[in-house]
Amino acid sequence: MVREKYYQLIRFLEEELAVSASSIAFAERICSSLTPRHRVSDSTSLPMVLWQYGLVTIEQLDRIFDWLETA
Repeated sequence: MVREKYYQLIRFLEEELAVSASSIAFAERICSSLTPRHRVSDSTSLPMVLWQYGLVTIEQLDRIFDWLETA
């Protein structure tokens, strides 16, 4: 994912979905710990980690993927 789009995603998570900065930082640490061969692109791994750890709801996850499709 292009760096600017990644920052826009972070902004969307914080401003539109009210995901805390600490929750995002936690999910980013989990994503960075994935081995390269299992790593999915950041556009899908970050939202999925947020959801897997209960930091966003399934409805919010749907909104994130909708946003990613149109951004």
